[in-house]
Amino acid sequence: MTRIPVNEPLLGPRESEYVMECLRTGWISSAGRFIEQFEEQWSHYCNRRHGVSVSNGTAALQVAMRALDLRPGDEVIMPSFTIISCALAVMDVGAKPVLIDSDPDTWCMDVRQVEERLTSRTRAIIPVHIYGHPVDMEPLLDIAERHGLYVIEDAAEAHGAECQLDRASAAPMWRRCGSFGTVSCFSFYANKLITTGEGGMVLTDDPRLAERLRMLRNLCFLTGRRFYHEELGYNFRLTNMQAAMGLAQLERIDEIVARKRVIGKQYNESLHGIPGLQLPSEQAWARSVYWMYGVVLDKETCLDADKFARRLHEYEIETRPFFLGMHEQPALRRKGLFVGEHYPVAERLARQGLYVPSGLALTDAQLERVCTAIREVLK
Repeated sequence: MTRIPVNEPLLGPRESEYVMECLRTGWISSAGRFIEQFEEQWSHYCNRRHGVSVSNGTAALQVAMRALDLRPGDEVIMPSFTIISCALAVMDVGAKPVLIDSDPDTWCMDVRQVEERLTSRTRAIIPVHIYGHPVDMEPLLDIAERHGLYVIEDAAEAHGAECQLDRASAAPMWRRCGSFGTVSCFSFYANKLITTGEGGMVLTDDPRLAERLRMLRNLCFLTGRRFYHEELGYNFRLTNMQAAMGLAQLERIDEIVARKRVIGKQYNESLHGIPGLQLPSEQAWARSVYWMYGVVLDKETCLDADKFARRLHEYEIETRPFFLGMHEQPALRRKGLFVGEHYPVAERLARQGLYVPSGLALTDAQLERVCTAIREVLK
């Protein structure tokens, strides 16, 4: 029996064509037509004015923090349940990450808890769209506006996902993830809807902020005096070959998003009603892209995520665990962070949640084999 991978990118002839053009012309490094086109077209897709490509999603968060001039003593509110990149970027500028728990249905940050964590030192909020489902952005944007806070949107897992605003009005509107707040950060890692292997991008509507982001990603070279530095920056450039891959996939982004939504709905239909299994929700105000299809086990199943993963491995089904909350990360605890803090939803998700094969290359037959294995393990 062939193992079903948790993710496999689906690359086509256009990617090969564009990358081969880079090789033929010699534009293989951090300059070339594909970089500019990828930045322009991705920012346009997300209804932003400026896109600044970088080497990965963590780098996107790091340059965003620096560009916004966050400093030691500042506080940044973020979910505990996320990848450690968010905390690393906050700490990279000397600021303090302040955590909130997850919504039990969407698994994203519980926006209702944000205001109680605000202090006079709060400067920014990082909403992280989890596993393809948007954060509830409408109330969060209202909080940020009332308190004068930056919003650093982490849309790494939500390419093409949408969130509805003005829901109480007669004409509510849908907006894509990546269009919210001061800056929006993306990852184009191999398991994302659009992949450049490694890679990322920061989007903004502010031209001065965009220029500062470009300088920070490129060692803070000055335009008129290249090897003279008034500030220290990063070497976070994306290559033309990577941008070529991303641009090729962006040309079929609607098809990619539609396929991911089909995969999510097929899983929902096949797994619906299995006792002890929480499936991903899709709120009425959200359009999820089911970046990864996650499930959470009830304790009554007598299985945790680790045992469940081992059982599925016997059926040649590959899985991945959910995030471990920031408040339980040993490296962060050793730095004296989050002492005595508990976030019960994040803790439950970390112990009882995992995601199953969800990549674009997943076939219908493979999906049904995964569902059959889940039903067998839980019967």
